[in-house]
Amino acid sequence: RNRFKNDQGTLWITIPVWRKGLGLQRINEVRICPEGNWRKKHIASLTISYANAPYFQEHLGFVGEIFSDRFEKLIDLNMTIIHYLKKHLMIPTPLALQSDLGVKGKGNELLIKICRKMGASEYLAQKSAEKYLDKDLFSRAGIALDFFTPPSPVYPQLWGAFIHNLSAFDILFNCGPKSHEVLFPDKGL
Repeated sequence: RNRFKNDQGTLWITIPVWRKGLGLQRINEVRICPEGNWRKKHIASLTISYANAPYFQEHLGFVGEIFSDRFEKLIDLNMTIIHYLKKHLMIPTPLALQSDLGVKGKGNELLIKICRKMGASEYLAQKSAEKYLDKDLFSRAGIALDFFTPPSPVYPQLWGAFIHNLSAFDILFNCGPKSHEVLFPDKGL
């Protein structure tokens, strides 16, 4: 699920998934629930909310694709969105799925195994994750642990006062090709 903005404030968009009787599922196994008319409702909600955004029309086709019935699994939908955002926000960082790495474990040990598999000497995490990460364990593994606070710049939005921490689509719909500059003003990412 993700947050968008409308004339009432925050608009939550949630993709329903099958859960009942499935217990804990791996992320790459979660299936989208095709029942109901949530797809049409989501497209209508976003269209009403962003129809006057300067760059919404440029991305409307993709919005329709997101809510088409071509996705059976949530991971496929999410990866399609991630690749689209990477392209339009000009983020060159390569991606790897944990399920493709052949590593197993939990918590800090799993993160260290992933770092080793990827040949990483540093693990970068959001500042909010600091309390969950074992600095000594990472240090003993020879992996530097660094923390950052994600950018939350103010940019032009529709519907009154600025709301932080919305979907990346909000900045894309409102700032278009300048979104990268707004997010990373001092960085050559």
